[in-house]
Amino acid sequence: MEQIRPHILIIEPFYGGSHKQLISTLVDSLHPEEYEIYTLPAKKWHWRARSSALYFSQVIPQDHSYRVLFTSSVLSLAELIGIRPDLATCRKVVYFHENQLIYPVREVKERDCQYGLNEILTCLAADLVLFNSHFNRSSFLDNVKPFLNIQPDFRVKNIREKIEIEDSTDTKDALHLVWPHRWEHDKNPELLVEVLLELVNRNADFQVTICGESYQEVPEAFDSLKEKLGEKLINFGHLTRDEYVRTLLSGDIVISTAIHEFYGVAMLEAAYCGCYPLAPNKLVYPEIYPKENLYNTTNALVKMLSNWCRNPTAFRRIRDKFRMKFSFEKYSAQFLVSRYFEKMNIKELRPEKIS
Repeated sequence: MEQIRPHILIIEPFYGGSHKQLISTLVDSLHPEEYEIYTLPAKKWHWRARSSALYFSQVIPQDHSYRVLFTSSVLSLAELIGIRPDLATCRKVVYFHENQLIYPVREVKERDCQYGLNEILTCLAADLVLFNSHFNRSSFLDNVKPFLNIQPDFRVKNIREKIEIEDSTDTKDALHLVWPHRWEHDKNPELLVEVLLELVNRNADFQVTICGESYQEVPEAFDSLKEKLGEKLINFGHLTRDEYVRTLLSGDIVISTAIHEFYGVAMLEAAYCGCYPLAPNKLVYPEIYPKENLYNTTNALVKMLSNWCRNPTAFRRIRDKFRMKFSFEKYSAQFLVSRYFEKMNIKELRPEKIS
């Protein structure tokens, strides 16, 4: 019987922490005979970034059947392919855990540009570039031109555009909308249905999850909604806690259509998981969210969603800015519990801890 040869080559120059966790997660779904892994310990990061391509070029076998090459952006992929052109035929996939273009320095002249240049060249050499967050992706792409402009002369142009054309990241085109509320009249499911069907009429590209607690009676507005939305409807009904969290993590926009709300835990949970919140400009919402996240009319909500569905890249830039500015600290248990205890004089009533 002919021995199966590995067809997936996994390279990690900094094998520790999240880099190691990612690879462990990937290989858990593979058979051992499908892949080979080549790594270096997670230390001396600067040397790993500069010299690992040379090292791996010597230890990876010349006789192989690799069809996929997976690595992190720590590796200078362009250098490796230059030294080992036999690997150029692989589908080359690069994963960015972070990027060096926005690494903080006190002065521009202090920046060691070689690491950022490695990452840019790696993108150009790759067939597929994956980022662990939209912020990581947008901060990298937005800073390609400013970073390259540090060069005093013979500046290259249109590199960002070339990377975007060649980058087939897992950034999906269809926005994922989430409505995670109780199926009762005070959450105004009628407005949700009105908005979703208008988006369908406008040929907007979106997917939607409708979850939350549902009771014996399904809102009349939801009648035949599954048929009207078709494949756009990812989920319709209650989710387990694990499924719910996974949904929020995969969502793009969380929507409230409530006519009665005093806090809105579901909205905060979704926003914490990465969704961009859209809520009515009334009730509790103006004291929690910036005005940019609030809508006054149904038409305003439809218009925002329709525009973003047509241009998801522009939407994700807006969401990234929200993530950078919005603080969840004052809504955290760590912040609130201490203040509740203070109000209840619990601190004074507690015995001192014995060390």
